[in-house]
Amino acid sequence: MAVPRKIIIDTDPGQDDAAAIMLALGSPGELDVLGITAVAGNVPVALTSRNVRVICELCNRRDVKVYAGAERPLVRQLVTAEHVHGKTGLDGPVVEEPTMPLQTEHAVDFIIETLLAEEPGTVTLCTLGALTNIALALNKAPQIAPRVRELVMMGGGFFEGGNITPAAEFNIYVDPDAADIVFKSGIPIVMMPLDVTHRVLTYKTRVEKIKAIGSPAAVAMAEMLEFFERFDIEKYGSDGGPLHDPTVIAYLLRPELFKGRACNVEIETKSELTVGMTVVDWWQVTGRKHNAKVMREVDDQGFFDLLTERLARL
Repeated sequence: MAVPRKIIIDTDPGQDDAAAIMLALGSPGELDVLGITAVAGNVPVALTSRNVRVICELCNRRDVKVYAGAERPLVRQLVTAEHVHGKTGLDGPVVEEPTMPLQTEHAVDFIIETLLAEEPGTVTLCTLGALTNIALALNKAPQIAPRVRELVMMGGGFFEGGNITPAAEFNIYVDPDAADIVFKSGIPIVMMPLDVTHRVLTYKTRVEKIKAIGSPAAVAMAEMLEFFERFDIEKYGSDGGPLHDPTVIAYLLRPELFKGRACNVEIETKSELTVGMTVVDWWQVTGRKHNAKVMREVDDQGFFDLLTERLARL
Protein backbone atom coordinates (compact mmCIF):
# COMPACT_ATOMS: atom_id res chain seq x y z
CA MET A 1 0.00 0.00 0.00
CA ALA A 2 1.31 3.44 -0.94
CA VAL A 3 2.53 5.71 1.85
CA PRO A 4 0.36 8.85 2.16
CA ARG A 5 1.95 11.93 0.63
CA LYS A 6 3.14 14.43 3.26
CA ILE A 7 1.71 17.90 2.79
CA ILE A 8 1.60 21.29 4.49
CA ILE A 9 -1.44 23.40 3.58
CA ASP A 10 -0.85 27.18 3.62
CA THR A 11 -4.18 28.96 3.46
CA ASP A 12 -6.38 32.02 4.09
CA PRO A 13 -9.93 30.61 4.47
CA GLY A 14 -12.18 31.60 2.51
CA GLN A 15 -14.98 29.17 1.62
CA ASP A 16 -13.06 27.64 -1.29
CA ASP A 17 -10.07 27.15 1.01
CA ALA A 18 -12.46 25.30 3.35
CA ALA A 19 -13.41 22.97 0.51
CA ALA A 20 -9.73 22.29 -0.19
CA ILE A 21 -8.98 21.52 3.47
CA MET A 22 -12.01 19.22 3.68
CA LEU A 23 -10.91 17.42 0.52
CA ALA A 24 -7.49 16.82 2.05
CA LEU A 25 -8.84 15.71 5.44
CA GLY A 26 -11.26 13.38 3.65
CA SER A 27 -8.32 11.63 1.96
CA PRO A 28 -6.18 10.29 4.84
CA GLY A 29 -5.11 7.21 2.90
CA GLU A 30 -3.44 9.40 0.29
CA LEU A 31 -2.52 12.61 2.11
CA ASP A 32 -0.79 13.08 5.45
CA VAL A 33 -1.49 16.65 6.58
CA LEU A 34 1.56 17.55 8.70
CA GLY A 35 0.08 20.90 9.63
CA ILE A 36 -1.97 23.82 8.33
CA THR A 37 -0.51 27.31 8.28
CA ALA A 38 -2.64 30.45 8.07
CA VAL A 39 -1.74 33.64 6.24
CA ALA A 40 -3.46 37.00 5.85
CA GLY A 41 -5.37 37.28 2.59
CA ASN A 42 -9.10 36.83 2.15
CA VAL A 43 -9.42 38.17 5.71
CA PRO A 44 -6.80 39.12 8.35
CA VAL A 45 -4.71 36.33 9.89
CA ALA A 46 -6.60 36.39 13.20
CA LEU A 47 -9.65 35.25 11.24
CA THR A 48 -7.88 32.90 8.81
CA SER A 49 -6.26 31.03 11.73
CA ARG A 50 -9.65 30.89 13.44
CA ASN A 51 -11.30 29.65 10.26
CA VAL A 52 -8.82 26.82 9.75
CA ARG A 53 -9.71 25.52 13.21
CA VAL A 54 -13.44 25.89 12.52
CA ILE A 55 -13.00 23.70 9.44
CA CYS A 56 -10.92 21.10 11.29
CA GLU A 57 -13.57 20.85 14.01
CA LEU A 58 -16.35 20.49 11.43
CA CYS A 59 -14.34 17.54 10.09
CA ASN A 60 -13.82 16.15 13.61
CA ARG A 61 -10.07 16.54 13.17
CA ARG A 62 -8.97 18.38 16.30
CA ASP A 63 -5.64 16.54 16.05
CA VAL A 64 -4.48 18.71 13.13
CA LYS A 65 -1.86 21.29 14.15
CA VAL A 66 -2.72 24.84 13.06
CA TYR A 67 -0.21 27.71 12.99
CA ALA A 68 -0.72 31.45 12.49
CA GLY A 69 1.63 33.14 10.06
CA ALA A 70 2.20 36.48 8.36
CA GLU A 71 -0.14 39.32 9.27
CA ARG A 72 0.66 41.36 6.16
CA PRO A 73 2.47 41.11 2.81
CA LEU A 74 6.25 41.49 2.63
CA VAL A 75 6.31 45.18 1.67
CA ARG A 76 2.74 46.23 0.83
CA GLN A 77 -0.44 46.99 2.70
CA LEU A 78 -2.83 44.07 3.12
CA VAL A 79 -5.71 43.81 0.64
CA THR A 80 -8.60 41.58 1.79
CA ALA A 81 -11.75 40.18 0.15
CA GLU A 82 -14.64 40.45 2.61
CA HIS A 83 -16.77 41.61 -0.32
CA VAL A 84 -16.51 38.03 -1.63
CA HIS A 85 -16.18 35.88 1.51
CA GLY A 86 -18.11 37.91 4.08
CA LYS A 87 -16.80 39.57 7.21
CA THR A 88 -15.60 36.30 8.80
CA GLY A 89 -14.24 34.78 5.60
CA LEU A 90 -16.52 31.77 6.12
CA ASP A 91 -19.90 33.44 5.96
CA GLY A 92 -22.84 31.20 5.09
CA PRO A 93 -23.35 28.57 7.80
CA VAL A 94 -23.74 29.20 11.50
CA VAL A 95 -20.62 27.68 13.09
CA GLU A 96 -19.35 27.29 16.63
CA GLU A 97 -16.22 29.14 17.70
CA PRO A 98 -13.30 26.68 17.67
CA THR A 99 -12.04 25.20 20.92
CA MET A 100 -8.94 23.43 19.55
CA PRO A 101 -5.73 25.35 20.26
CA LEU A 102 -3.70 27.45 17.90
CA GLN A 103 -0.06 26.35 18.10
CA THR A 104 2.28 28.87 19.71
CA GLU A 105 4.98 28.44 17.06
CA HIS A 106 4.92 30.82 14.10
CA ALA A 107 3.86 29.28 10.79
CA VAL A 108 7.12 30.24 9.07
CA ASP A 109 9.19 28.47 11.72
CA PHE A 110 6.98 25.39 11.49
CA ILE A 111 7.44 25.27 7.71
CA ILE A 112 11.23 25.58 8.02
CA GLU A 113 11.57 23.06 10.85
CA THR A 114 9.34 20.52 9.12
CA LEU A 115 11.19 20.72 5.81
CA LEU A 116 14.53 20.35 7.60
CA ALA A 117 13.31 17.45 9.73
CA GLU A 118 11.62 15.38 7.02
CA GLU A 119 13.54 13.51 4.32
CA PRO A 120 14.38 15.77 1.35
CA GLY A 121 11.85 15.53 -1.45
CA THR A 122 9.03 14.14 0.70
CA VAL A 123 7.00 17.23 1.69
CA THR A 124 4.65 19.03 -0.71
CA LEU A 125 3.57 22.60 -0.03
CA CYS A 126 -0.06 23.30 -0.94
CA THR A 127 -0.65 27.05 -1.13
CA LEU A 128 -4.19 28.38 -1.31
CA GLY A 129 -3.56 32.07 -0.62
CA ALA A 130 -0.87 34.72 -0.79
CA LEU A 131 2.64 33.27 -0.78
CA THR A 132 3.91 35.43 2.10
CA ASN A 133 4.63 32.59 4.56
CA ILE A 134 6.55 30.61 1.94
CA ALA A 135 8.62 33.62 0.87
CA LEU A 136 9.44 34.46 4.49
CA ALA A 137 10.54 30.86 5.05
CA LEU A 138 12.74 30.96 1.93
CA ASN A 139 14.28 34.28 3.00
CA LYS A 140 15.00 32.97 6.50
CA ALA A 141 16.23 29.50 5.47
CA PRO A 142 17.05 29.32 1.74
CA GLN A 143 18.36 25.78 2.23
CA ILE A 144 14.76 24.50 2.40
CA ALA A 145 14.11 25.12 -1.31
CA PRO A 146 15.76 21.94 -2.66
CA ARG A 147 14.10 19.88 0.08
CA VAL A 148 10.55 20.64 -1.15
CA ARG A 149 9.06 17.85 -3.26
CA GLU A 150 6.69 20.19 -5.05
CA LEU A 151 4.70 23.37 -4.47
CA VAL A 152 1.16 23.11 -5.83
CA MET A 153 -0.54 26.48 -5.77
CA MET A 154 -3.76 28.21 -6.66
CA GLY A 155 -2.93 31.55 -8.17
CA GLY A 156 -2.50 33.61 -11.28
CA GLY A 157 -4.14 33.62 -14.66
CA PHE A 158 -3.12 34.19 -18.25
CA PHE A 159 -5.70 33.89 -21.05
CA GLU A 160 -8.41 34.31 -18.40
CA GLY A 161 -6.94 37.58 -17.10
CA GLY A 162 -7.40 38.60 -13.48
CA ASN A 163 -10.20 38.66 -10.92
CA ILE A 164 -9.12 41.52 -8.61
CA THR A 165 -7.72 43.73 -11.39
CA PRO A 166 -7.93 43.19 -15.15
CA ALA A 167 -4.43 41.69 -15.03
CA ALA A 168 -4.05 40.08 -11.62
CA GLU A 169 -5.53 37.15 -9.71
CA PHE A 170 -6.18 37.88 -6.02
CA ASN A 171 -3.66 35.53 -4.34
CA ILE A 172 -0.76 36.89 -6.39
CA TYR A 173 -1.98 40.50 -6.20
CA VAL A 174 -2.05 40.43 -2.38
CA ASP A 175 1.71 39.78 -2.24
CA PRO A 176 3.38 39.86 -5.66
CA ASP A 177 6.81 40.31 -4.08
CA ALA A 178 6.38 37.00 -2.22
CA ALA A 179 5.20 35.29 -5.40
CA ASP A 180 8.28 36.61 -7.22
CA ILE A 181 10.55 35.03 -4.59
CA VAL A 182 8.75 31.70 -4.80
CA PHE A 183 8.81 31.51 -8.60
CA LYS A 184 12.54 32.27 -8.59
CA SER A 185 13.32 29.73 -5.83
CA GLY A 186 13.88 26.66 -7.99
CA ILE A 187 11.14 24.73 -6.19
CA PRO A 188 9.12 22.56 -8.63
CA ILE A 189 5.82 24.47 -9.01
CA VAL A 190 2.43 23.36 -10.28
CA MET A 191 0.15 26.35 -10.88
CA MET A 192 -3.64 26.25 -10.86
CA PRO A 193 -4.63 29.56 -12.49
CA LEU A 194 -8.03 31.09 -13.11
CA ASP A 195 -7.92 29.42 -16.53
CA VAL A 196 -8.57 26.13 -14.68
CA THR A 197 -10.62 27.28 -11.70
CA HIS A 198 -13.14 29.19 -13.82
CA ARG A 199 -14.06 25.82 -15.34
CA VAL A 200 -15.05 24.17 -12.03
CA LEU A 201 -18.38 25.86 -11.33
CA THR A 202 -20.64 25.23 -8.34
CA TYR A 203 -23.74 24.39 -10.31
CA LYS A 204 -26.85 24.10 -8.15
CA THR A 205 -27.07 20.34 -8.80
CA ARG A 206 -23.49 19.89 -7.60
CA VAL A 207 -24.07 21.84 -4.38
CA GLU A 208 -27.30 19.91 -3.75
CA LYS A 209 -25.37 16.61 -3.99
CA ILE A 210 -22.94 17.87 -1.37
CA LYS A 211 -25.72 19.02 0.94
CA ALA A 212 -27.50 15.67 0.55
CA ILE A 213 -24.55 13.91 2.23
CA GLY A 214 -26.09 15.25 5.42
CA SER A 215 -22.99 15.38 7.64
CA PRO A 216 -22.15 18.58 9.55
CA ALA A 217 -19.11 19.17 7.35
CA ALA A 218 -20.96 18.62 4.08
CA VAL A 219 -23.99 20.72 5.05
CA ALA A 220 -21.73 23.55 6.21
CA MET A 221 -19.77 23.30 2.98
CA ALA A 222 -22.92 23.52 0.88
CA GLU A 223 -24.07 26.57 2.85
CA MET A 224 -20.65 28.17 2.39
CA LEU A 225 -20.84 27.60 -1.36
CA GLU A 226 -24.34 29.02 -1.56
CA PHE A 227 -23.03 32.21 0.06
CA PHE A 228 -19.72 32.32 -1.80
CA GLU A 229 -21.13 31.77 -5.28
CA ARG A 230 -23.50 34.75 -5.13
CA PHE A 231 -20.66 37.19 -5.89
CA ASP A 232 -19.36 35.29 -8.93
CA ILE A 233 -22.82 34.52 -10.30
CA GLU A 234 -23.48 38.25 -10.40
CA LYS A 235 -20.00 39.00 -11.75
CA TYR A 236 -19.79 36.34 -14.48
CA GLY A 237 -23.45 35.63 -15.16
CA SER A 238 -22.85 31.90 -14.70
CA ASP A 239 -24.82 29.13 -12.99
CA GLY A 240 -22.50 28.84 -10.01
CA GLY A 241 -19.15 30.35 -9.13
CA PRO A 242 -15.59 29.05 -9.61
CA LEU A 243 -14.31 26.77 -6.84
CA HIS A 244 -10.66 27.77 -6.94
CA ASP A 245 -8.61 26.25 -4.13
CA PRO A 246 -9.69 22.58 -4.07
CA THR A 247 -8.06 22.16 -7.49
CA VAL A 248 -4.72 22.10 -5.63
CA ILE A 249 -5.69 19.09 -3.52
CA ALA A 250 -7.53 17.41 -6.40
CA TYR A 251 -4.31 17.54 -8.42
CA LEU A 252 -2.47 15.59 -5.73
CA LEU A 253 -5.22 12.98 -5.63
CA ARG A 254 -6.09 12.75 -9.33
CA PRO A 255 -3.48 14.50 -11.51
CA GLU A 256 -5.04 12.93 -14.59
CA LEU A 257 -8.00 15.33 -14.17
CA PHE A 258 -5.75 18.20 -15.32
CA LYS A 259 -3.77 19.12 -18.42
CA GLY A 260 -1.09 21.76 -18.79
CA ARG A 261 2.49 22.37 -19.82
CA ALA A 262 5.83 23.55 -18.49
CA CYS A 263 6.28 27.30 -18.90
CA ASN A 264 8.23 30.26 -17.68
CA VAL A 265 6.20 32.40 -15.29
CA GLU A 266 7.34 35.86 -14.20
CA ILE A 267 5.57 38.04 -11.63
CA GLU A 268 4.99 41.73 -12.29
CA THR A 269 5.92 43.74 -9.18
CA LYS A 270 6.53 47.27 -10.50
CA SER A 271 3.77 48.34 -12.87
CA GLU A 272 0.89 50.26 -11.32
CA LEU A 273 -1.35 48.98 -14.09
CA THR A 274 -0.47 45.27 -14.03
CA VAL A 275 1.08 44.61 -10.60
CA GLY A 276 0.46 41.00 -9.55
CA MET A 277 0.15 39.75 -13.12
CA THR A 278 1.52 36.27 -13.82
CA VAL A 279 3.28 36.64 -17.17
CA VAL A 280 3.02 33.08 -18.51
CA ASP A 281 5.07 32.20 -21.58
CA TRP A 282 2.52 29.65 -22.78
CA TRP A 283 3.67 29.80 -26.41
CA GLN A 284 7.38 29.57 -25.47
CA VAL A 285 8.28 32.82 -27.22
CA THR A 286 10.92 34.16 -24.80
CA GLY A 287 13.37 31.33 -24.36
CA ARG A 288 13.27 31.92 -20.61
CA LYS A 289 13.80 28.87 -18.42
CA HIS A 290 10.72 26.89 -17.39
CA ASN A 291 9.91 27.33 -13.70
CA ALA A 292 6.34 26.02 -13.38
CA LYS A 293 3.93 23.49 -14.77
CA VAL A 294 0.92 25.61 -15.64
CA MET A 295 -2.46 23.91 -15.86
CA ARG A 296 -5.07 25.01 -18.38
CA GLU A 297 -7.69 22.23 -18.64
CA VAL A 298 -9.67 20.21 -16.10
CA ASP A 299 -12.29 17.47 -16.10
CA ASP A 300 -14.75 19.54 -14.11
CA GLN A 301 -17.28 16.77 -13.46
CA GLY A 302 -14.51 14.38 -12.42
CA PHE A 303 -13.33 17.07 -10.01
CA PHE A 304 -16.76 17.46 -8.40
CA ASP A 305 -17.26 13.70 -8.23
CA LEU A 306 -13.98 13.45 -6.30
CA LEU A 307 -14.85 16.33 -3.97
CA THR A 308 -18.31 14.93 -3.21
CA GLU A 309 -16.96 11.43 -2.58
CA ARG A 310 -14.31 12.68 -0.14
CA LEU A 311 -16.72 15.01 1.69
CA ALA A 312 -18.89 11.93 2.27
CA ARG A 313 -15.98 10.27 4.10
CA LEU A 314 -15.70 12.98 6.75
